This record gives sequence, structure tokens and C-alpha cells, in this order.
Amino acid sequence: MRLLASLLAILLVVLAAGFWTNHSLLQSTKDLSRQIERVSQEIKQEQWEAAQKQNRQLEKTWQEKARWWPIILDHQEIDNIEFSLAKIKEYVASHNLPLALGQLSELKLMIEHIPRKEAVNLENIL
Repeated sequence: MRLLASLLAILLVVLAAGFWTNHSLLQSTKDLSRQIERVSQEIKQEQWEAAQKQNRQLEKTWQEKARWWPIILDHQEIDNIEFSLAKIKEYVASHNLPLALGQLSELKLMIEHIPRKEAVNLENIL
């Protein structure tokens, strides 16, 4: 009976950790998406200095919010996001509106895709 209780407790801890991770990942994603929107708005208004400032804030938010992501995510996805951030930085610095907006859109899609991909559900388990 103790073995069954121990296994049940371990299962509950694993499930709780999974749901907590999903919640934290979703919250981090929302924060990053909001920051991406701020950068996009500044670029659309062609406020390049403000866009650079918002982009620095986006990079800071990425460093703060996603520092634990390598524990649960594929490193290739994280590398792709960091490459995208580097491209955005240069596009904003060179005042290239179409490329900056396109790269921001791609970055937002990559970031918002992660919680759906990592969610604990039957589709992802099977």
C-alpha cells in the first residue's frame, strides 16, 4: 500500500510541475509578445530611437524571462529566437521598416508557438 501511495505522490508532483511549467511558459510568452508589439508600434510610426529603446527592452525581457527555457526546450528553438533578435537589432539600427516588421512578426510567431508545442495534452503525448 505504501508503494502505491508513493507512486501516486510522485505522479502528482510530476503533473503539478508540468502544469506549473506550462503556466510559467505561457506567462513569459505573453510578456515577450507585448514587448514585441511595442517595438512594432514604434517602427510603424517610424520612431527609430524609441524603437531601438524598446528593442533593448525586448532583449532585456528575453534574458530575464527565458533564462530557464533551455531546461525544457529544444536548444535549436532558442538559438532561432536569438538569431531573430540579432537581426531585428540591425534592421532597426539601419531603419529598415519592412525587414524589421517582418522579422518581428516571425519572432512573435516563434515565441507564441512554444507554449502550444510544449503543452501537456494528449496530442503532444501521443
